[in-house]
Amino acid sequence: MPSLRRLLFLVICIPLPLTMWSQQAAAVDSIKNGLAAAKTTEEKIYWMDYLSRTLMNVNPAEAETYGEKLIMLAEESRDRKLMIRAYRANGIRCGFFRGQKTYANRAIGYFEKALAIASQERMDEEIGACGLLLADLYISIPDYQKALNYVSEAATRISSSTNDSLKIELYITKGKVSEATNRKIDALGNYLQALAAAEAIKDNEKNKRRKAELKRNSYLRLSTFYNHIEEYDKAIDYYTLAYKELDNIGDKRVPYQRCIDINALGNLFAAKKNAGMAISYYERSIAMADSLKFSNLKVPGYLSLLNQYLRMKEPGKAMAYMNSPRGQDLVRFLHQFGMTAAVYQAYAAIYTDMDQFDSARFYLAKAIPLFEQKMNENNSVDIYMQAGELYKKTGESDRAIGFYMKAKDIAQKNGFLEILQEAVKQMDTLYEKKGDLLTSRMYNRIYYTYKDSADKLTREKEVAQEEAGYETVRLTRLKAEEAERNRRRNNIQYMSIIFGIIMLFISLVVLGMFKVSAGAIRAIGFFVFLMLFEFIFLVFKKTIYTFTHGEPWKDLLFMIGLAALLVPLHHWLEHRVLHYLTSHNRLTSAGLHIKNKFFRKAKQGEQ
Repeated sequence: MPSLRRLLFLVICIPLPLTMWSQQAAAVDSIKNGLAAAKTTEEKIYWMDYLSRTLMNVNPAEAETYGEKLIMLAEESRDRKLMIRAYRANGIRCGFFRGQKTYANRAIGYFEKALAIASQERMDEEIGACGLLLADLYISIPDYQKALNYVSEAATRISSSTNDSLKIELYITKGKVSEATNRKIDALGNYLQALAAAEAIKDNEKNKRRKAELKRNSYLRLSTFYNHIEEYDKAIDYYTLAYKELDNIGDKRVPYQRCIDINALGNLFAAKKNAGMAISYYERSIAMADSLKFSNLKVPGYLSLLNQYLRMKEPGKAMAYMNSPRGQDLVRFLHQFGMTAAVYQAYAAIYTDMDQFDSARFYLAKAIPLFEQKMNENNSVDIYMQAGELYKKTGESDRAIGFYMKAKDIAQKNGFLEILQEAVKQMDTLYEKKGDLLTSRMYNRIYYTYKDSADKLTREKEVAQEEAGYETVRLTRLKAEEAERNRRRNNIQYMSIIFGIIMLFISLVVLGMFKVSAGAIRAIGFFVFLMLFEFIFLVFKKTIYTFTHGEPWKDLLFMIGLAALLVPLHHWLEHRVLHYLTSHNRLTSAGLHIKNKFFRKAKQGEQ
């Protein structure tokens, strides 16, 4: 049942970005307190934006109220940047549920309003940012031409910008458009450019969080790309890197995002057909959500487990799961957030696999009108394919052909080649069963036409895999070369330090040969021995990583032990050497020889 899994996963994952998960009641109360304490209009807009997005997963009606208040406040301020921000924030909020027509259209309306204000004020960066949001939304509707138009306009506006975050978002959005239109090599190039730009941001405390977020976004897109070309190990690798970047973000919302990430990693293992690992990740995600006392955060894990049972062709387990407390929590969530169609679709799929066709017909008849009324075409195509499969099984060929025809028309319009090929193949078979060989042969020819196109895409996917492999090798080589350059540079610095210490010790010994004040020798000697032992500490600190792996408590214990050994040695050796040099502070025979030789040359020069 690939169509069902595709739909449910799409619908449920949209409302779960890092910016909105937080504990339900506690988080809402905390944000409301922040809003009550806000003094300036800008502060109030920040808290209203945060609150309206958070409430989308808790109480959509209340989220709507705060979204409207946000716009009213911004409009009253007459500050164009705040007005753009308010409309854009509402567009992002509605975009969480972009799988539903109403929310998708409202998101577009908000983004277009923000874009109109930015255009009127000739604010290029804001125009570009709004264009990227619209392009991303049109990819999911889908309307690829509009997505391409918006991203092209955004690129023109952003080209001269110094805003790193905006440029990286441009690369990522361009990659999404390229990927959606089957230009995989272009998509990969854009994602790698985004990652390179994120890595190039300076490492300092001020940029630490922003750099981590931008690197994480790039890793996530690369993970998605490799998942699409069925390079699942690389997809898992990149998602793991994205997961690790949460350590550098340091935000109170990070624990909730970790829970989402663990579920997403489970989905990648499921795509790799490693059911055991997938289920273990789903259970971990649910347990993490439980420990955070956030019931809605369990929903992605619940959904993933249901989909896994369907992938494993175990409809009995799927039905038992739907009737379990977990399944009923999932059903309540989907009903609450306007996804009742997905509930009916799930039951229809399970009953179809169990060959209980009357029940399957019942739920499918309830699901289809809801999909047609509320869902965009990207989602509706799946329910039509599912209906075609059911009526093919029941022998109702005409009804099956009708639904496959609807799926074919949508797939043809939007470039869903795999669905198009499957729909035409099924129509070929069904017409042959009806005895309409002429129509059957027509669809058979169409099928092979699309198969050739699919084979071409497969070859392009293989090329993309090879290109991705090449890019991985290239990046590995570049990193190795950079590491080698750093090693050589460090070695030169180490040798220079060693040479400097040796020269300082020689200077100290030479000073002991002449009548120099004891205070001067002690001052110079203190500096020389301090430099020597600090250098020893530096060398040990660079080498202990092999044993401690950067764990603070291990580093601390090692440095305490090293200090316990070297500090007494430092003081003893410094005391003995300086005591000798100062107590023998006289003109030695060696010093006299150097002095006479120097003055003899000086006198000869005068003559």
